[in-house]
Amino acid sequence: MWPSLKENMKYLNDELGVGENYDIVYRVVQVGGREACIYFIDGFCKDEIMQKLLQLFMAMKPEEMPDNAHEMSKKNIPYVEVDLKTDWEQIIYFIMSGIFALFIDGYEQCLLIDSRTYPARSVSEPEKDKSLRGSKDGFVETLVSNTALIRRRIRSTDLRMEIFSAGEASKTDIVLCYMAARVDHDFLEELKTKIRRIQVDALTMNQESLAECLFDKKWFNPFPKFKFTERPDTASAQILEGDIVILVDNSPSAMITPTSIFDIVEEADDYYFPPITGSYLRLTRLLIAILTYFVTPTFLLLMAHSDWIPNNFQFISVKETMNLPLIWQFLILELAIDGLRLAAVNTPNMLSTPLSVMAALVLGEFSVKSGWFNSEVMLYMAFVAIAGYTQPNYELSYALKFMRILNLILTQLFGIYGYIAALIVFVIAIVSNKTVSGKSYVYPLIPFNPKQLCKRLLRYRLPHSEKQ
Repeated sequence: MWPSLKENMKYLNDELGVGENYDIVYRVVQVGGREACIYFIDGFCKDEIMQKLLQLFMAMKPEEMPDNAHEMSKKNIPYVEVDLKTDWEQIIYFIMSGIFALFIDGYEQCLLIDSRTYPARSVSEPEKDKSLRGSKDGFVETLVSNTALIRRRIRSTDLRMEIFSAGEASKTDIVLCYMAARVDHDFLEELKTKIRRIQVDALTMNQESLAECLFDKKWFNPFPKFKFTERPDTASAQILEGDIVILVDNSPSAMITPTSIFDIVEEADDYYFPPITGSYLRLTRLLIAILTYFVTPTFLLLMAHSDWIPNNFQFISVKETMNLPLIWQFLILELAIDGLRLAAVNTPNMLSTPLSVMAALVLGEFSVKSGWFNSEVMLYMAFVAIAGYTQPNYELSYALKFMRILNLILTQLFGIYGYIAALIVFVIAIVSNKTVSGKSYVYPLIPFNPKQLCKRLLRYRLPHSEKQ
């Protein structure tokens, strides 16, 4: 920037499009007998603070004016967050971020006063990651609030929060949260390098855009590479375990990396209940996840080979007439269930009850009576649909769904050989998957570590020792 205020204003007015953007506000004032100009984004600055600062500036006398911006920031601005910049790219970035910029004629530095206040909803329990006994606060779309929620839980000087930006147009803020003494520093440096090298116009889908930029290998493998959570307590626990939590501005969730399949199936309630209850919940969730994959393909295989069904389990056979092959019944219902999910997301709250009634009638009683579906098929698909919600991770639920559909198709085409082939593909997809750090996705199963495996499957007591 230049010492001349007129040159600075001419350049900024052209760059910011002041005459075209109604929300970019500037005002020329007198500060200690000198011409000055302030720039800010309407709606991002706290009116009370700005009013007090303007009163202070306009009340300054010429003899009180320092010779440079550095002295001005030290002696004449009674505010905590004040910075000095000379680079235009940084100045424009901060103005567009909502920071109050002050230019004074004769000063070669811009005074940046951080009086931002972003429009944000209140900190409340997230809709997805609910807990029966845990804390009821959750991340919001404001980055500063999210980092404060983590700082509140980890009051350690070892906690680090580094900020980056990505996106040529969006300049989206990204924060890496980690414990300096516990994190894998090689992986940390690799992650920083990847973020700095991101070449995109904007992170239009927030964390999903960032995830696709950080991990662009094996996109065809549906099993999730990251764990997402809207709970500050979960994010803090992962940080204390040596993981890295990535916060993206405008996103109400945290991205945890590196994560294995065992990290993804964990839930906050596992730790808010006693060890025996937490272990039961974890094992139940794991068992249900396995059943959601096996139930419908196994039923389809047994119906094709009814002689394989033991006498005591003959009651599982389809007794009514099948007007539609079983494979088509399963595939149609898989699609219908997703249709109901999408409808539930886009349905106004006042119409949610009528939607539920219609879904129960159409997909329940009427669909069976009309002959489209058999009651046994409806039963097993109802179990699969409900069991899918036991997983805290959406991506894992859909990964199991895709693998289940593949198994259904191969079982229908090739019988027992297709069933086994689909099972092999399922195992390979999990085992061959890698975390973002390049480590095993199924550790401590591969490589096998029995002690760590027990800790993953069972909820142990919190390690502690008494003070002497």
